[in-house]
Amino acid sequence: MKGVHFLVAFVFLALAASFAFASDPSPLQDFCVAINDIKDGVFVNGKFCKDPKLATAKDFFFSGLDIARNTSNPLGSVVTPANVAQIPGLNTLGISLARVDYAPYGGLNPPHTHPRATEILTVLEGTLYVGFVTSNPDNRLITKVLNPGDVFVFPVGLIHFQFNVGKAKAVAIAALSSQNPGVITIANAVFGSTPPIRSDVLAKAFQVDKNIVDHLQKQFWYDNN
Repeated sequence: MKGVHFLVAFVFLALAASFAFASDPSPLQDFCVAINDIKDGVFVNGKFCKDPKLATAKDFFFSGLDIARNTSNPLGSVVTPANVAQIPGLNTLGISLARVDYAPYGGLNPPHTHPRATEILTVLEGTLYVGFVTSNPDNRLITKVLNPGDVFVFPVGLIHFQFNVGKAKAVAIAALSSQNPGVITIANAVFGSTPPIRSDVLAKAFQVDKNIVDHLQKQFWYDNN
């Protein structure tokens, strides 16, 4: 009888553990509003899948990460993504890449976050000053100067940046733990949203005069992605 009780208890604990470790899948887009009627559905959490029998090598291929990009823009940087939008075969696989080109001294990949991915950056050319900021309440800045062959990790969701401090151009390859990591460039989101965030809200949030916020909201916020 003790054996039966032990078996029942073991099964119960196993079921409880399975529920404890169960979770929703990671979001693959900004939001997915629920609907009651399936026929009205347009999006899924990710992308719809084609019949596997119709898959070809083209679905898993992307070319061009060896090509240097033109960094003549206000930020002096360009991001070339290789995610599910460019490689359909990445759908459901939870990984993507990006090449980042930086102009000589001053090329900046500005403070931004990836809401759905951790990033690991490898420097191929040049010298980059990189860093990220931890969450509240510490808001601690963690930085490092990277040279070719160096690798640095930016934890998921945290604000981070890369700045070329060398006299020559710089190039890096980023790997991200999502097929669609998303990117929120802080300045663009705060001062360049559509429609604009109320200037009195931002003035109080940043503890500056409203005229400064008005000036910032009138600027052209360039997107390097």
